[in-house]
Amino acid sequence: MKRPWLVYGLSFIGGLVVFLIVLSFVLSFLLKFKELDFGRPQIGVLEIKGVIADPEEYLRAIKVFQERENIKGVVVRIDSPGGSVGASQEIFEELKKLRKFKPVVISMGNIAASGGFYISLGGNQTFALPGTLTGSIGVVLQVPNLEKLLKKLGVEAEVVKSGEYKDTGSFYRPLSPKEREYLQEKIKVIHSQFVKAIAEEKKLPETKVREIADGRIFTGEEALKLGLIDRLGGFWDAVDEVKKLAKIKEVKLVYFPEKKRSFWQFLLEEKASLLAEMVYFKPWFFPNY
Repeated sequence: MKRPWLVYGLSFIGGLVVFLIVLSFVLSFLLKFKELDFGRPQIGVLEIKGVIADPEEYLRAIKVFQERENIKGVVVRIDSPGGSVGASQEIFEELKKLRKFKPVVISMGNIAASGGFYISLGGNQTFALPGTLTGSIGVVLQVPNLEKLLKKLGVEAEVVKSGEYKDTGSFYRPLSPKEREYLQEKIKVIHSQFVKAIAEEKKLPETKVREIADGRIFTGEEALKLGLIDRLGGFWDAVDEVKKLAKIKEVKLVYFPEKKRSFWQFLLEEKASLLAEMVYFKPWFFPNY
C-alpha cells in the first residue's frame, strides 16, 4: 500500500537537515573570513586569567603571534593571583623571545601577583591600574599531612624507596627535619631566580628587590614607586602604547587563546555566557569601590 504522505514527510525532513548543515558551513566560513580581516594590521591580545597551571595554550598563542606577519604587536592582559613556578617561568621566557620581534606591552587587571607578576616581566612595558594588586614576590610549598585522619580510617602505607628523599612530601606522614631543610633550600633557589629576574628586567639593584621580596602585595601606585611597573593605565592605554611602538594607527584586536567554534556552538556559548553573567559571586578579597 502506497503512503505518499510518508515519503513527502521524510523527504522534507531530509532536505531540512541538509539545508541546516550547508547553512552552518556557510556561516562558519563567513565568520572565519571576517576574523581573518586580510591585510589590516592586527594587535594580538593574550589573556592570562585565573591560576596559571597549564601553559600550553599560552605558548601556542605566543608562537602564532610571532609567525603572523599582520600581527604587529601584542598586549598581554593578566588577571591572575599566580600559579606554578614552571608554567610562569616558561611563559615569561617565551614573551622575552617574542619582544625581540614585536612590541609586547603588559596590562594588569584586578590582580597580577606572584606568578602573574613574574610573567609581566616578559613585556617591553607594564601598565597597571592604581588599585591593581601585584607583587607577592615569593614562593610557597604546601604539603598536606593526613597521617592522623588516615590512622582513624585504618589506612596505612608501606613504602619501598630507592633513596632517602624519594617520598618527600608524602601525606601519610609529617616531614622529617632533614626533609624540611631540603625543601627549604629548593624554595630559596627558586626565590632567588624570581628576584634575579626582577632585578634584571626592571634594572633594579638585587639588594633592593630582596628587601621587598617577602611575599607582600602592592597596589599599582606602590608598584610604580618601587619600579615594579612602568606606568599607570588600563587596557586601552596598553593598546595605544603598542600602536605607538609598532608605528601603526588603525588596527584590529585579535584575542587568544581562541576557541574553534562552529556557528551552532557560537550561539549556544553566547546563551551560556549570558546566564553565567546573571549568577556570579564577587570575590570577597578584592577591594571594591
